[in-house]
Amino acid sequence: MATVRIERLGPGDEAAVHAAGGLFDRPPAAAWTTEFLEAPGHHLLLGFLDDDRSSPAVGFVTGVEMVHPDKGRELLVYELGTDEAHRHQGVATALLAELAAVAADRSCTGLWVATEPDNEAALATYRAAGFGVGEPSVVLARLLDAPADR
Repeated sequence: MATVRIERLGPGDEAAVHAAGGLFDRPPAAAWTTEFLEAPGHHLLLGFLDDDRSSPAVGFVTGVEMVHPDKGRELLVYELGTDEAHRHQGVATALLAELAAVAADRSCTGLWVATEPDNEAALATYRAAGFGVGEPSVVLARLLDAPADR
């Protein structure tokens, strides 16, 4: 496994997010990036394979904290991505371990994630990171009119 350097991003780190834009499903929108980085309880971590700060990020993970009256603070692993050329090198595992450390620092009671039942790579990654199958559930979605990119 490679040594992975993790950077926790925050307000003012928009350029780092945009530089890693190829890791996301779509290019990050400027206003949404700023809003995410400035929102309390929103976490974005980037993974790098060396200490050269000019090298590109090879992975990212985002997490969003939620507080519920009877469950306390939990952290949703919102999205995890690793550059295809750098998979199976410990990047995702390192990112999830660091996000778990963030959750512990924030007094979260746990982390949770949803993925497709046939996404074997994601299931293997999350299981290797200590996630287990929770209660059976169905994820439903309702799409709204898409807002214009900000």
